[in-house]
Amino acid sequence: MIALALHALRRAIFAISIAAIFVVFVGPIAILGVTSIRPASGVFYIWRGTNFTFNNFVEVLHQSQVVEAMWNSFVLSTLATILSLGITVGSGYMLSRFGGWIQRSWFATIYIFRTVPYISWVLPLYLVNTRLGIYDTYIGLLLPHIAVHVCFFSWLMKGFFDGINPSMEYAALIDGCTRWGAFYRVALPAAMPGIAALAILCWLSTWNEFLFALILSGKRTPLITSTMAQFVTETGTEWNLMSATAVLAMMPALLVTIFGQKYVIRGLRM
Repeated sequence: MIALALHALRRAIFAISIAAIFVVFVGPIAILGVTSIRPASGVFYIWRGTNFTFNNFVEVLHQSQVVEAMWNSFVLSTLATILSLGITVGSGYMLSRFGGWIQRSWFATIYIFRTVPYISWVLPLYLVNTRLGIYDTYIGLLLPHIAVHVCFFSWLMKGFFDGINPSMEYAALIDGCTRWGAFYRVALPAAMPGIAALAILCWLSTWNEFLFALILSGKRTPLITSTMAQFVTETGTEWNLMSATAVLAMMPALLVTIFGQKYVIRGLRM
């Protein structure tokens, strides 16, 4: 009897855990999706009635700023990923394979920057961008994202290279390869699963980022995460249009996650 009671208790705890996960993670997305296809008059009673419409998406896509913001976010995420990985891969390899005061100084630098609260960067970055004349430009948005990615992903990249046996690189050096040749021909191909995982995480991080988009972008380079705020007007919040924009913004990230899931899992297992 005790065994049956414990088994029933475990099943109950499991069911409650699944329900809690559904409510916390799936529930808001479900509400967002339903709100996006409800008319403006029905957003406050989304689970009642059968009045649904896709005009919200049509209206949102007819707004040039939303389309421009999605394009800007795509370009920014792609450029930030490519440029960040170009620095991060070399940084992680250097931290993993070399010693010396340069490597220790670089490690200390990224460690210190990682300890700085993320939100405390915003005001200095705004002042610097304004002073340099790069506020609300691609370069003014790219540099902070690259800095954040390099500080964080260098640690992960170091871990990937630490998991690769360096004996093959030593063999390549004995066979006449330079250090650069050993890195390019041996270490880099072995680290490709990890690099692919970091590329996906980096792209998603930039696409979903809100704070830099809110403070460092404006009318010239709007980004999708900050553009949703335009539906908060003096007369109220257009929840149906904001939800439709949010659903559109989720689609690229969802596709990247679905198609890149295996690479993330494979890379994080290295």
